[in-house]
Amino acid sequence: MSRSAILYFNEEKAAQKMNLIDIAKEAALEAGELLKEGFGTHFQIEHKDGIQNLVTEYDLSSQNLIIKKIKSRFPSHQFLAEEDGLKAPPSDQILWIIDPLDGTVNYAHNIPFFAISIAAARGKEILASVVYSPMMNELYAAEKGSGAYLKGKRLSVSSAHTFERAMLGTGFPYDVDQNPLHCIERFAQIALLGAPIRRLGVASLDLAYLASGRFDAFWEVGLQPWDMAGGKLLIEEAGGKVTLYDGRPHPIYEYLPLLASNGHLHEIMVSYLKGDLK
Repeated sequence: MSRSAILYFNEEKAAQKMNLIDIAKEAALEAGELLKEGFGTHFQIEHKDGIQNLVTEYDLSSQNLIIKKIKSRFPSHQFLAEEDGLKAPPSDQILWIIDPLDGTVNYAHNIPFFAISIAAARGKEILASVVYSPMMNELYAAEKGSGAYLKGKRLSVSSAHTFERAMLGTGFPYDVDQNPLHCIERFAQIALLGAPIRRLGVASLDLAYLASGRFDAFWEVGLQPWDMAGGKLLIEEAGGKVTLYDGRPHPIYEYLPLLASNGHLHEIMVSYLKGDLK
């Protein structure tokens, strides 16, 4: 490839990267307006597998809006969205990983705590992501290698090294009654360390809060790609760490346990999560 061709290729990559984050922001903000309009009104609610695993007409409307918006700019891109799944296996093409309404149970119960998560990935690499909290008007955004931001301020994870200073977050699966991976016992074991623990019911915001230094560590026994892809890049670009319970890299396309932290608390969290219960 000639020097001029290489320069053109790099310029095209840079332009696409910029456009990925721009279109993600635009789609999230428009979907957020839609969700705010529906919040507190009467709408159709359906049940999926699991206790309180709900889907509303606004999950579907938000998803359709986001996909239509992105397709208008990138018609050849692929989509992995919560209410549809992946229509084709991941390839070298850009794949958008979308949760159109994270926190559906909160939304359905008129609790104003929910979010939209949008991430653009190529293969196993997340290139750009946003997590938007409409009711709080907080739009978290990150680009690979360029940092994570909220309202123009660059984000950085906390400096907490001990549980005496830590604020933790967690979540429980819809099949918590089956206690997968002894999630109840592991929660109790960590609760006994004395640090406050919050259960918000919105995994993407849990991860965004960790990226912004509000939380110091977060764990959950199982998250889908659309639950964690957007927040994963936010945390990594803010200086934190995201892995499996045992510290191995987390593959973004599988339903697996997730541990995220500011990095300082990662080893001790791994020690409480990875092995057999004492």
